[in-house]
Amino acid sequence: MLPSHLNGHSPLARRRPQLPAASPPATAGDPPAAAGDAALEAHDRVYFQSYSHIGIHESMIKDRVRTDAYREAIMLHQKFIEGKVVMDVGCGTGILSVFCARAGAKRVYAVDASEIATQASEIVKANNLADKIIVIHGRVEDVDVEEKVDVIISEWMGYMLLYESMLPSVLFARDKWLKPGGLILPSHATLFMAPITNSDRYEGSVDFWCDVYGINMSALVPLAKKFASEEPSIEIVGGENVISWPFVVKHIDCYTFTVEEFKSITTTYKVSSMMLAPIHGFGLWFEVEFNGPAESCSNLSSDSSPLDIIQKKRCRASDSTVVLSTAPEDEPTHWHQTILYFPDPIGVTQDQIIEGSVTITPSEENPRCLNIHLECSTGGQNLVKDFAMR
Repeated sequence: MLPSHLNGHSPLARRRPQLPAASPPATAGDPPAAAGDAALEAHDRVYFQSYSHIGIHESMIKDRVRTDAYREAIMLHQKFIEGKVVMDVGCGTGILSVFCARAGAKRVYAVDASEIATQASEIVKANNLADKIIVIHGRVEDVDVEEKVDVIISEWMGYMLLYESMLPSVLFARDKWLKPGGLILPSHATLFMAPITNSDRYEGSVDFWCDVYGINMSALVPLAKKFASEEPSIEIVGGENVISWPFVVKHIDCYTFTVEEFKSITTTYKVSSMMLAPIHGFGLWFEVEFNGPAESCSNLSSDSSPLDIIQKKRCRASDSTVVLSTAPEDEPTHWHQTILYFPDPIGVTQDQIIEGSVTITPSEENPRCLNIHLECSTGGQNLVKDFAMR
């Protein structure tokens, strides 16, 4: 389902759970499902089925940047968790539920639609927490919980933050079960984007075909360019690959963000190149904060200046805030960065203006996938490109 150049890192490719059907099998007396409902159920079934694979959970838990950030955030907000009711949306193996229980939660509803929920129940028992953690096997949109909760915790972020479209499930849980003034972890998320240069990657994928063991195979170059720029690539780039200050594509406040806002995200940008270099594409990454509703100092917008971003990042990295970052200059995570490669590089000089727009929308065929429309203009060169993140 996913492109081979994602190298097996995609959640849908290697790490997705098997979803037990969210609703019981249809019987002869049941009304027929609408075509749209049937399609959505099929997509969800594949999505949850992939998360039944232990490899995906191993990859996520071994990501110490990710797992330590969640554990640290739980302990930082222990006063909001101790003696309170918690809901873990998409609990997987239940590790975050266990962290919350050990932080003193009175009760934790650990909800997951994949088959891994069976193992989560065994993990809960093995750690003598069956009196505190209730594992519920099903989609959060379909389960029954008869009390409001004080805290919602979830590791909902996909590649490029929004891939997998799990955020709407968290918002559903928020609107249905979270008490007024309750805590959401993480509380805020910001998607960043910046032009990148990556000659090694371009030469290795495209120029490679010009001389293969002394054979001219340049006839494959157009195909290589097409393949490299059709779909986003999940890989690690360093801070040295980023040639301008990043701009904010979207800042999400999980206390107020709505599903309607998720349906189309558009921003315009205008940045200045910090060097003479070819632009090979744009990189996207994200960071999330673990704050209370009124504690965030990072009201970032698409027109935030580089100085604003730096100052607010310093503010977020304080004793009262935990930040999980997937930026190129920070320690790598299993999310890596998401790269939108151009078919051909665009040369820029130092201080040259790079401007345009980017629009991100869920795919109509599968809302867990994304369509990205990118427009870029610099020095008289214009590029309009669509990417499909499958």
